[in-house]
Amino acid sequence: MKREKIYPWVVVGLLWVVGLLNYLDRQMLSTLRPAMQKDIGELASATNFGYLMGIFLWIYGFMSPVAGVIADRVNRKGLIVVSLLVWSGVVFAMGYATSYHQLYVLRAIMGVSEALYLPAGLSLIADYHGSSTRGLAIGVHMTGLYLGQALGGFGGTIAAAGSWQSSFHFFGLAGIVYAGMLLFLLKDKERVSSRKTYSGSRELLTLPAFGIILFYFALLSLPGWAVKNWLPTLYASSLGMEMSGAGPLATVTIASASFLGVVSGGVLSDRWIKTNVKGRVYTIAIGMGLTIPSLLLLGFGHSLVTVVGAGICFGVGYGMTDANNMPMLCQFIGPRQRATAYGLMNMVGVLSGALITEWLGKSTDSGHLGRDFSLLAVIVLGGLVLLISFLRPKTNEYQDV
Repeated sequence: MKREKIYPWVVVGLLWVVGLLNYLDRQMLSTLRPAMQKDIGELASATNFGYLMGIFLWIYGFMSPVAGVIADRVNRKGLIVVSLLVWSGVVFAMGYATSYHQLYVLRAIMGVSEALYLPAGLSLIADYHGSSTRGLAIGVHMTGLYLGQALGGFGGTIAAAGSWQSSFHFFGLAGIVYAGMLLFLLKDKERVSSRKTYSGSRELLTLPAFGIILFYFALLSLPGWAVKNWLPTLYASSLGMEMSGAGPLATVTIASASFLGVVSGGVLSDRWIKTNVKGRVYTIAIGMGLTIPSLLLLGFGHSLVTVVGAGICFGVGYGMTDANNMPMLCQFIGPRQRATAYGLMNMVGVLSGALITEWLGKSTDSGHLGRDFSLLAVIVLGGLVLLISFLRPKTNEYQDV
């Protein structure tokens, strides 16, 4: 009995490290760019860099629903281990890249391999945790993603002390070693038969509530990916800093604030849902509300206090939403289809991220990055109104019929 209570949190801890590597490995390219462009000249163009970041997102996005379907049909432990092993191998290989074309191909392969993780990982955590702890469990797991994002921001600092190649080699090897450890430590949780998953995935798209969740998630993902990929550049421009300082400042600010947001958002919604079935929806709405003024200040601010304060406010708000996306989904979708459903969510979110990443690359080249950042506040406001007005859960935990 004691092991049954402890192991669900062990799973969260094991997957926390995977989530950290997932975001660190994809994110550190942003701050390694200044060092890499000395050897790979095409990276000097922000538009070219936007394409490089965008190819990962496009492939990651289109693979996400496929990854969700696979996760609902196979052993999730094996899928997570293979995913981590392949993308870590790609990161290691990036340290040997000598051309823009090689980087482009490797980022595309990374998009496929990293897409396999999140639907499987979150559905596994959701199955191990009931409605009373699910928000906190997902929130704790998300702190790993945020820490990975923050550590990725030190890529430029590491490159300044050594080389950009050594950064890729170190973190790629770390992931390969950890994948071997998971073979012995991670266990899947038995589920109801998933033979009807493919039919169910089509049925998901006919559910009005799920359609609202998809649209909300697409809108919210625009500023989320904008901050992940372009906030270091915005900080460098607004504050007149070198990227070796702006990268860590931006990513640590967002990540540390997001730590507070995911934990507080998870705890708040776990308690609120005991007395109000819309508790998770309201918690997400509070988080979205915090991001709106933050985006305006990030776009128009030019002082350290303003932009860092806005970053903190955005991180807390976005963290509150991140902790509750999967728990809210569990109020509408049963265990047999949750990975598929989250895969579809991930697809629309990441494809939105690909659009905004490429758009802000062109915006940077034309000198309008701050202005276009602030416009994202209007989009978030629209998503907030949609969520509050039309999403009405009827139960704390939906079960398959």
